[in-house]
This record gives sequence, structure tokens and C-alpha cells, in this order.
Amino acid sequence: MNKLIHTSLVESQQHVEILQRDPSSPLFSIKTFEELPLPQNLIAQSQSGTGKTAAFVLAMLSRANASEKYPQCLCLAPTYELALQIGQVVRTIGKFCTDIKVNYAVRGNRVLKGTVLEEQIIIGTPGTTLDWCFKQRILDLRKISLFVLDEADIMIDMQGLSCQSIRIHRALPKSCQVLLFSATYKEPVRAFAERIIPDPIVIKLREEELTLSNIRQYFMVCQGLDEQYRALCNLYGSFIIGQVMIFCQTRRLADWLAGKMSQDGHQVAILTAELTVVQRASVIQRFREGKEKVLIATNVCARGIDVQQVTTVVNFGLPMDLDGEPDFETYLHRIGRAGRFGHRGIAFSVVQRDTVQLVHKIEEYFQTTIKQLDPYDMDELEKLAAE
Repeated sequence: MNKLIHTSLVESQQHVEILQRDPSSPLFSIKTFEELPLPQNLIAQSQSGTGKTAAFVLAMLSRANASEKYPQCLCLAPTYELALQIGQVVRTIGKFCTDIKVNYAVRGNRVLKGTVLEEQIIIGTPGTTLDWCFKQRILDLRKISLFVLDEADIMIDMQGLSCQSIRIHRALPKSCQVLLFSATYKEPVRAFAERIIPDPIVIKLREEELTLSNIRQYFMVCQGLDEQYRALCNLYGSFIIGQVMIFCQTRRLADWLAGKMSQDGHQVAILTAELTVVQRASVIQRFREGKEKVLIATNVCARGIDVQQVTTVVNFGLPMDLDGEPDFETYLHRIGRAGRFGHRGIAFSVVQRDTVQLVHKIEEYFQTTIKQLDPYDMDELEKLAAE
């Protein structure tokens, strides 16, 4: 039926008379779709797993001209892993845009000076993108028509990334559309956005809507590190069936935990910032393929890593800032790994007794409830698993 309708349409040859010509009127008429003031600067804030990546990927695909063989859209991400994941989304959504190509300005992707880039979309980290632009001079920012900053809040937290992003932005043409996406929109993000984005449209959630309602949150209180580990083992043995992500505050703690779980016969992978690019990519790919059931990670993995089969996240200790206060944004991103695109998930925090007040501060901040569990009440854990 659709084929019949579309093949029966007749192109009109009649002249269209424009009756409303006053530009100040809300009824002002335009002749073409391109004349609509749609490509405006945008700041968008929403929690993890709600489709932010799909939103700006669609924007890049719609703005890229396949007939022009040079970079037109530039997307910056704070980490190598996130840049590659964005590229995966581009390939999936744009699988029928066969003439639109992607290249990655990331550490490990070596290009020779003098290389002529023909890909319309460039996805990269700020440092390598700077090299491509100003050191190797293979990326001409003057031709970029759409600039995307993903995970702006972590760009600000990670030393140097915000300055590098600002330097890249300053070299863009004034006509370039800028899109900034962030899971949080605190004052540092707001100040950063005001420096680089003129007259943006701002879309954000209310503070009380930030927590992920589809993720159940629990915490367990332990006396020390060894008791934390026993609680984790009880949890893993009675509740966790599929794959799980376990987050640690430091690389030393992650290494210790990975060693303990491996000795006990668990299939464990570890992801920290100290690994090489190739090693990090291999770890994530093996975990996606289910070759390891447990991924232990520091905060390098708290943002952007999207593994659909993960429905359970464990905080082996809560994320804290340098002052010993809860790192609310990192907590939000950690538990968000378990509730991608509205799927139900569950998050456990295994904490020591002297940090219980951090749990209550997180509850108060997000206006949510984190239920306490007894780590040795196996009946309660099994009941929870059956729900």
C-alpha cells in the first residue's frame, strides 16, 4: 500500500504564492526546509541510558554531506572507550548511510602527517584531536559545521580536557553549530558551557529526577576489607547470575579484588586507566562477548561503557572526592551501567561502617531510598533474587 501511495504521488508544477512575508510574524512563511532555524546551539542534560548518544549521532548523520569527502562533524569524548562506543552507534544508526564514513582521533590510531582525511565524521579525545588539528594539520576545523561535546561534566573533572576542548572550539567557524551533552548540569558545567556556547537552547531535568527510577539500590555495612569481600562473595553466590560490573575507588583496590576473585575461581577482567589502549579495548570486547563474567573497574569505566547484558552493578566502596565527600555524579554514572535504555537494574554498595554517612548523603542528594541489607542473611538475598 505504501509503495502504491508513494509511486502515485505527482510532483506539483503549480507556483506557490507566499502570503505572509513579515519576518516578525509567527506565521512568517519560508520556501524551503533549510530556511527553518533548526540548527541551533544546544545544551542537553539527562541521566545515563536515556538516549543522549543517539540524539547527537542522528544530528551528525543528518548534517554530514556524503558527497563532500572531508570532515564536517566533530565529536569529542573524554575517553578512548567512549569515543569507540559513539562510533559503534554511528555505524548502527547510519548503516544505510553507506557513503558517510567515520575516523577516530584517539591514542593508538596513528596517521601520517600530510594524510588527507576523507571521512565526514571525526570522533576523538581532546588531546589527540588537538594534535590532528595543530601539530599534524590533517584536520581543518574551519570546515566543521557541527561540533559535539559529550560527557561535558567529566571533561571538566579530568585535568586539561576542558582547556583542550576550548582551544579546539575557538578554531571553529562562528557558523558552526555546537551541541553539549552531559548527565549532570552543575555550576562548573554551566560556567564551562557559557564560555563556549553562545545563545544555546537548554534542555535539563529537575534535580529530583536525576536518579534512575528503574534501578533498585541497596547497601551493606561491613567492618573491614575482608568482611567486604565475604559480603561480595555472598552476594555473588546467591544473587548475581549473569554479568556484573564492580567499581573500586583506586587501582590498588581493583587489583587486590581481582586477585582475590580469581583465586576463588571467578572469571574476572580488570579495567583501569593504566592499561594501554589495545589492552582496554580487548578487555571491554571480551566482557561484551561474555568471556568474563565480572568486570572490575575504576572510574575510567563509570561513564559511557554500554554492555546491554549487565543488569547488576556493585560499588565496592562508594566514590568520594578529595574532601572525602560523596562523588554524586560518579555514583550516578556507576549505577547507570545497570539500567540502560529503561531496562530494570539493581545496584549494591558494599561499604565499611565508617562510611555509612555517605550513603545517607547520597539518599538526601538524589531524594531516593537506598535499602540496607544484611550481608549474611542468605534468605533475604535469595528472596531478593527471586523478585
